[in-house]
Parts: sequence; structure tokens; C-alpha cells
Amino acid sequence: MQLRIFTEPQMGATYDDLLAVARRTEETGFDAFFRSDHYLTMGGDGLPGPTDAWLTLAGLARETSRIRLGTLMTAGTFRLPGPLAISVAQVDQMSGGRVELGIGAGWFEREHTAYGIPFPSLGERFDRFEEQLAIISGLWGTPPGETFDFTKKVSTTG
Repeated sequence: MQLRIFTEPQMGATYDDLLAVARRTEETGFDAFFRSDHYLTMGGDGLPGPTDAWLTLAGLARETSRIRLGTLMTAGTFRLPGPLAISVAQVDQMSGGRVELGIGAGWFEREHTAYGIPFPSLGERFDRFEEQLAIISGLWGTPPGETFDFTKKVSTTG
């Protein structure tokens, strides 16, 4: 059995708070530290303010040595798939291969509105999610010396 710690820092946590939890996670024998990827609180004041999931995990990657690190879930609407693949791969390298990417289609419309992030229809979000999985796995699976090329498939049905 693996035991993992999950945090919701958008409810009010600094990087130092998250670092303390991650270090305690490691010290007490838990297997992983995960965090949500939200910018807006869902109740309360959310102070001291939002933190970015992948920036936080990059810092934690350098300040921990054993625990797995990841998100539940990175909203596919927050980041383009190519730059997300680069960020996650870099955090994975910084951690010595301890990263897990959780990705979803995005759901919290009010959060998108607050930060000026487009919030497409449910169908479009799932289409984008499918596209992101194809791009991220394609980029990560491309052999060294080759270049990944994503060509969006356009439906010809009516």
C-alpha cells in the first residue's frame, strides 16, 4: 500500500507551508506529496494568495529526496500542452524522476473568469484534453534526435 498526502493550497498556504508539509511527508514515511492546481479559493479568504502548482513542485523537487511529487489535477485549460510537457519534464529531471502528472479537462468556471482564462464548453474542453494527452505523450515518447509533429485531426463528418 502507498500512502500519499494531498493538499489544497488555494485555501491558504504559502510555499513555506507546503515545504513543511512535504518535508514532514518524507520524514514520516509517506510515499508522495500531491497538490491541487487551482488559483482561486473555493471558500474563505484564501490568503496569503495562490501559488502555482508547477513552480511549487519545482522548488519541492530540489528540497526533498524521496517522495513522489504531482498534481491532482492540472487543468488542461490552464496551460498549453507543449509548455506543460516541458515544465513537467523539467520538474521530473529536477526531482530525479519523481514526478506524476495528473491532468484533467478543467471545471471551475469562476476561477477561469477571475484570471481571464478562457473556459470553453464541456465538449471543447474534452476535445482539448484528448489533444493534450496526444501532444504530451507524443513529445515525451519521441526518440532523441527526432522531432515530434502534431497534426490536428479535423473531422470530415457533418
